[in-house]
Amino acid sequence: MQAIQTTENVQLTLPNADLSFLRTISRKMGWSLKRQRKSGIEKGLEDIRKGNVFHAKNSEDLIKQILG
Repeated sequence: MQAIQTTENVQLTLPNADLSFLRTISRKMGWSLKRQRKSGIEKGLEDIRKGNVFHAKNSEDLIKQILG
């Protein structure tokens, strides 16, 4: 008779400093970790929602904004 193994997907939010510890534990327990990364479009839309978008009148204005 074969044992049936069920799995559960869990989402965790933790500091980057603790990520290596989690990887070590997961390897020892036989778990698998997968990171969901945001695409460039998703990052851009998130910036727009947060208001991290700047406008320039022309190229000179853009260079002024960049160089401060």
